[in-house]
Parts: sequence; C-alpha cells; structure tokens
Amino acid sequence: MTKVLLIEPDSERQESLRDLLQNHGYAVECRAGISTETIAAQVILCPAELAEEKVQLLNFKERPTILFSQTADIRKAVASIREGAADYLIYPFLPDELIAAVERALEATVRHETLSITDQSAFYPMLGRCEPMLALFKHINKVAPTDSTVLIRGESGTGKELVARAIHILSARENAPLISLNCAAIPDTLIESELFGHERGAFTGATTTRSGLIESADNGTLFLDEIGELPVEAQARLLRVLQEGEIRRVGSTKTRKVNIRLIAATHRDLKALTGTGQFREDLYYRLNVVALTAPPLRERGEDIADLANYFLDKICKTLNRPLMSLSSEALNLISTYHWPGNVRELENAIERAVILCDHNVIEAEALAIDHHLSLVKPKTQAPLTEAKTSQTSLEDYFVAFVLEHQDQNTETELAHKLGISRKSLWERRQRLGIPRTKTHRKAIRRDQ
Repeated sequence: MTKVLLIEPDSERQESLRDLLQNHGYAVECRAGISTETIAAQVILCPAELAEEKVQLLNFKERPTILFSQTADIRKAVASIREGAADYLIYPFLPDELIAAVERALEATVRHETLSITDQSAFYPMLGRCEPMLALFKHINKVAPTDSTVLIRGESGTGKELVARAIHILSARENAPLISLNCAAIPDTLIESELFGHERGAFTGATTTRSGLIESADNGTLFLDEIGELPVEAQARLLRVLQEGEIRRVGSTKTRKVNIRLIAATHRDLKALTGTGQFREDLYYRLNVVALTAPPLRERGEDIADLANYFLDKICKTLNRPLMSLSSEALNLISTYHWPGNVRELENAIERAVILCDHNVIEAEALAIDHHLSLVKPKTQAPLTEAKTSQTSLEDYFVAFVLEHQDQNTETELAHKLGISRKSLWERRQRLGIPRTKTHRKAIRRDQ
C-alpha cells in the first residue's frame, strides 16, 4: 500500500486530510512538523510555509513533495516547483484535486525509478511499478556499474534474462558483447566445448579449432541461464575462470586470459543442490556475491494489468491488427489468475486471444486460461470441470510418454515427437518433476 506522510500542525485540518487520503486507499503517517527523523513514505504532503523554513530537511529530490498553502502566491508556487516540489495546491482544495496530485507524484516517481532501465533500449522494456519491481530496479542500478558476479533467482518466465541485459547495458561493458547461454538447452557432452572451446581433434567430430562462448564474451558479459543444470565437470572449469581469469580449451594444454563479468540465473535452490552434491559449494559462493530476485507475476499487483495492456498493443501492431481492448471480465481474470508460467505465459495468452478473437474487445474466455488457478482459492474444492479433466489427462499423457520413450530418444527427438520445442520439453520436465535421464547420452558416448 502506498504510504503518504502528512505534515500538518493544525490538528483539525490534519484529521480531515488524513481521512480523505485513507478513504482513497492510502496509508497515512501524520506529523505536526518537519524533523530529521527518517521519512518512510512514497509521497509527502506539507504546508508551503513549513517547507520554506526547512526545505533542506525535506529534500525534494529524494521523494515527491506536494506543497499546499492558503495564500495564492503565484511567484512562491513557481519558485517551489523550480526547486523540485512535485505540486503546489491552494487550500482549501477539492478532494479530487488532492488525489490527482498524489497520483501524478507517484507516476513521476515510477518514471524516475525506471528511466535508467526502460529508456536505454526500446527492444526490452522492463515494466513495473509494484514495490518488488521498484526494489529490483534500484538494485540493478546499484550493482550494474560494478564488475561483481550476480546471481538472479526467479521462477521460469519472470524475465531473468531481461534483468541480465539491463545490468549489462547499465555497466561500463555496454559496448562489449553480452553472450547468453541456457545451460539446460545444451547436452552434457557438448556443454564444455560450447563454453570453453576446443582444439581440432579433441574429440570425435572436432574437425576444426573453435573458441568458446567465454572467449567470445571477453571484456564483456557472460550470462548463464539455468546454471543449476550445468554438469559438475563444467562447474569446476567455470570456477577456475572466476578465480584465475583464464580458460583452457578442451584438448589444449595452453591457458588463455579472459576478462568477463558473469551473471547467472536459476529457478532452483542452488544452496540445497550443494547438499546433494549436484552443485559445487565453492562455485555457489563465487556466484552468490550479489543475489537479485525477479518476482513472480502473481505477486506484482497492478503490474499484471499494465503488462497485459502493453502486450496487447504490441501484439496488435506486430500482427497488423486493429487496436483491441480487454473486457472488465478479462482484466479481472488476468488479475486473479495464478500465472504459473509468469510473464511469458501472459504474453502467450494475449497473443492467442488477439489471433482468435473476432471482435475488438477480448472477453475472458478468449484468453483460454484455467480460471481454477486463481489467487483467491475457494474454501471448498470446486467440482472438477471438463476443462480441468482435459488438462490433467494431457499432463498424464505427457508424463507417461516421456518416461516410456526417454531412454530410447534424445531430448531433441522427444520434443519433435511431442510437437514442442526442446526448451518447452525441459520446462515441462521441471514443472511436472520428471528427472532427465542420462542413459541415452551414455550410449552415444560409448559409440563415439
């Protein structure tokens, strides 16, 4: 909830303004005067006369401050605005005037917080005005100018790669390469060659010498997504890169110096994986220098509707369709749905609705999402609908098919037979808890 600090020495006026703000959903802290005490509020409302006396204590640049006065002095109002006040109201004012001024101040704050990220590159807008996103933006701004290793945590589809890209663009390495790799998308047998490169003849099929992605990222940034899937052998080599700043290609005896900034991302609990031996503890501590969290969509409040409308406009333009809108029922469903696939699932739902909808207004059913997965859970279990039964049977089929065929097929072959991408196959494995078998990869290794 947005918090407003109300500074007003007149107790009767203070009570009146407090009630007005609270009735419009704001949390209000009241004070009789300006002090050096820490201000924990998004907006300050203060008499202009008090502000004149202690303008340095308010610090207009730190947070938006709305001034009000019973005297209509245009020159003082203009001077206050020039000094950084967010607004200047003449008391008594209409309730709508005050609320509108508070909302304008908050919007200006959001623009200021996101300016350094969203306005630097039009191809990856990071949208958000909820508290978790604003906190994330602040942390990005702080860590980006450094060369510290960053670990980005978050569920699948929350935009971890966008966070990495923002860190890179806001860093001194902006003009150097940003090299990305999804560790889950590369077979274990190829991951070391992909990262570190190889010499000619290092293994069957290595007909030429090839540099790896780490060398390609020299003087730039390397982003390793889903680093929890990195094989233990490759983890040891990556640790050497972080400790010594050097790499050795597969099949080579020579080392090469590299200067990279590493950003890693995962949806898994790496600390727990160190306890089972799946992830090296020393590498975990090397990665976990600065940890950022990309919040799940279901915890982002009003951002959900904002993102839905953003994707709607973007997709309509991309598909050359007339601009469309979401009905109130569709917006309500979007705001209460659980979004297990997060922002990626939201974008897919909007794109699907735009393609299939015959009208300019998208209704809730056009989104084709399961309304049972809402944030507001019923106290008693609802009857199982036909749609729910269908979804369960499809998931059961997926699990049965993968378990039956994974020993005889590669991940690429499995994905092809299921009619999905390799990445989608991996994501469904994670969601449904189907372990990835290594039997087939071992057979290939013996054949080589």
